[in-house]
Amino acid sequence: MLEYLNKYEKLVYYTLSILLAFVIFFAVLELIWLIISGLFNETGLRLDNYEILNLFGFFLLILIGIELLDTIKAYITKHEIHVEVIVLLAIIAVARKIILLDPLTTGESQAVSDIALIGLGVIVIALAGAYYLIRKSGISQI
Repeated sequence: MLEYLNKYEKLVYYTLSILLAFVIFFAVLELIWLIISGLFNETGLRLDNYEILNLFGFFLLILIGIELLDTIKAYITKHEIHVEVIVLLAIIAVARKIILLDPLTTGESQAVSDIALIGLGVIVIALAGAYYLIRKSGISQI
C-alpha cells in the first residue's frame, strides 16, 4: 500500500512540474508580448511608469515560478526540502508586492494604509532574519 502511495505522490509531483512549466512558458510569452506592445504603442516608443511596474511584476512572478519549479524538482530527485529556497521565494514574493505598491491614490487604485506598510516591513524584517539565521547555521534543507 505504501508503495502505491509513493507512486501516486510522484505522479502528482510530475504533473505539478509539467503544469508549472507550461504556466511559466506562457507567462514568458505574455511578458514578451507586453514588452513589444508597450514599446510600439502610440506613446512614442517608451513605456509609462505603470507599464514598467507591471513588467517588473511579471519578471518577479516568472522568477517565483522558476524557483517553485526548482523546489519541486529538488524534492522529486532528493526527497528534501530546501528551506533557504522557500525563504528566498517568500522574500521575492514580498519584494514583488512592495514594488507593485502604489502609495499614491491614482485613478482606480487606493492609497496603501499605514498598517499595511508596517505589516510589510515586519514581514521583510522577519524573512531577512530567517534567511540570515539559515545561512549562518549552514542547514539549508530538511
